Amino acid sequence: MRASVQLTDIMGIGTTAVALLRRLGVATVLDLIENVPRGFDDYSNIQKIRQIKPGPVTVKVTLSSVDGRYSKKGLHITEALARDESGSVRVTWFNQRYRAQSIKSDTEYYLSGEYASSYKYLMINNPTIELASNFPIHTARLVPKYNLTKGISAHQIRKFTKNAFEAIKIRETLPDWMIKDRGLEDRRSALLEMHFPKTMASLDVARRRIGFEELFEMTLASQLNKLEYAKESAVSVPFNKKVVVDFVESLPYTLTDDQRKAAWQILQDMTAGHPMNRLVEGDVGSGKTVVAAIAMVNIHAAGMQAAFMAPTEILASQHAKLLSELLPPEMAKNIVFLSGSMTKKQKENAGAAMASGKAGVIVGTHALFQKHVEFKNLGLAVIDEQHRFGVEQRKKLQGKANAMPHILNMTATPIPRSLMLTLYGEMEASVIAQKPPGRMPIATTVIQPEQRQIMYEKLKATLDEGRQLFVVSPQIEDGLMAKVPRPLSVTSIHKQLSQWFKGYKVGLLHGKMKADEKEQIMQDFIAKKYNILVSTTVIEVGVDVPNASVMVIEGADRFGLAQIHQLRGRVGRGEHAGSCVLVLSENGGVSKRLRLLERETDGFKLAEHDLELRGPGAIYGTMQHGELDLRVAKITDVKLVTEARQAAKQFIDKHESLINYPQLRTRVEHLRKITNLN
Repeated sequence: MRASVQLTDIMGIGTTAVALLRRLGVATVLDLIENVPRGFDDYSNIQKIRQIKPGPVTVKVTLSSVDGRYSKKGLHITEALARDESGSVRVTWFNQRYRAQSIKSDTEYYLSGEYASSYKYLMINNPTIELASNFPIHTARLVPKYNLTKGISAHQIRKFTKNAFEAIKIRETLPDWMIKDRGLEDRRSALLEMHFPKTMASLDVARRRIGFEELFEMTLASQLNKLEYAKESAVSVPFNKKVVVDFVESLPYTLTDDQRKAAWQILQDMTAGHPMNRLVEGDVGSGKTVVAAIAMVNIHAAGMQAAFMAPTEILASQHAKLLSELLPPEMAKNIVFLSGSMTKKQKENAGAAMASGKAGVIVGTHALFQKHVEFKNLGLAVIDEQHRFGVEQRKKLQGKANAMPHILNMTATPIPRSLMLTLYGEMEASVIAQKPPGRMPIATTVIQPEQRQIMYEKLKATLDEGRQLFVVSPQIEDGLMAKVPRPLSVTSIHKQLSQWFKGYKVGLLHGKMKADEKEQIMQDFIAKKYNILVSTTVIEVGVDVPNASVMVIEGADRFGLAQIHQLRGRVGRGEHAGSCVLVLSENGGVSKRLRLLERETDGFKLAEHDLELRGPGAIYGTMQHGELDLRVAKITDVKLVTEARQAAKQFIDKHESLINYPQLRTRVEHLRKITNLN
């Protein structure tokens, strides 16, 4: 075999086919082999002619009386009589003029197709035909189906793939000991079975092997990142028991056990000689910010600075206000805020305070890692909703410290365990599952669009009581989702509500507005200058309006479970119970997914459901750290994820070198780049 085989070296593939394959993401022979089917047609049940019944059938026959003719409408018809020892059946092909000349008498063929009534007779219409003496790939088996593009057929891809297996040597990517210990099939056999399985059972064996490999690559990349990060040096921050205890006792509420545990883990991490890289995940309203505040108090006691970075100016501003209320007075007076919308003079003053060390706590947006921004002695960086920041952004922030700062990531998006073990494996994790005392669940109801008027009548009573409400839609203007039932846009909702709720102030907020305009509108809503705020999902993360008690979500069927849970978490954050109304895009049945929201208030359980139903993107949107390129493995398969994680640890413990596994090395290095959250 040639050392380097090109696609055009594969029998049947010319330059036109190469161009078409590239549209499908197939650029090399190995890509073709790894282009696993999207499903299978089951033609594996080979029957005798006398046994067949209307529907998909496969028979092993000889053909006679083969004849071609044209119908009155000019359609070419090839007819034949198929026989086996049990009987005969008529066979018809349409517009395949070559068929009559290609069929040989006294030769056995497999026919797979639809046995159905045609011209008053039962016959097999347009069957796929193959010589029974060959290895069948289109008939008499589980027949693979592929993603296609115009100009290329599944029949062609099956032929190309079969020929590719014969043209190149498929190298093993995993160590022999791992294959043996985990009871895995060899790679070539597994890939061949993925395309041309003998049985469903053999397909499952192949899927386990390829799926394990995908998860192993991902977890190995994650673990190697973790090891590399642990080699970095960081300032050891001692636990100042008195300062921390005094701060916790000064709080107007008692910490939950989960908050205490998370805070202790963080404080212990910071005493080590390497940088902390911990993720605190907690449902909406679970009290993550006060945990971060404990870490900041301890950092301040050690004479170091703490930075708190949020993804939006609205959220950063809110955190600055909350921290000024939470932190001890001597810290609160030295909080500095930094954002892109500030004036040049304001930025210069903030920068001077940061560079001199006068600013002990700095709160801001991505402006914190702009080129001109300098810290004096940054010891802790708290990054809220960390999956919304890119890798390079985080590195820039870390690069501004004299030594690598301790990193505390926080998210209100519950991360399913399987994702935590793979994508976030390089971080330690703390989970705050308990709700603070007095935090009531949000009552959620799904309604039809035709029930809007009744809903508005009820909402008037809420407004009359002095409460405020959010109305959220996934689109800014009408007509952006053609050919599908469309939710109302925020612009049309704003116009409608301004007419319906005369005497009330209705605000409008969306992503196309300038940052300072959005900030002002949000601040005005918090200050109760608006009774109703119509918005896109820019209010999804973190925004706290204690007087808002109702969340209306238009086009709720357009959102994922986790996203709706985030949105409804924006209300009921004060002394009044919150409620959420989910309005469908069109009148009709309610999906099980939305019904689940009516009865389930646990964000972690909802995240698991969303991951199962819609994939990681439903939870994380456009995941800046890269896509989860899983063609076979299911990220929800916790058992296989755990096995792969254990194998990755063994690989490292055995001091295996990626140099010995070139293909594995290429993939792992790529994954290290796109999943590195440091």
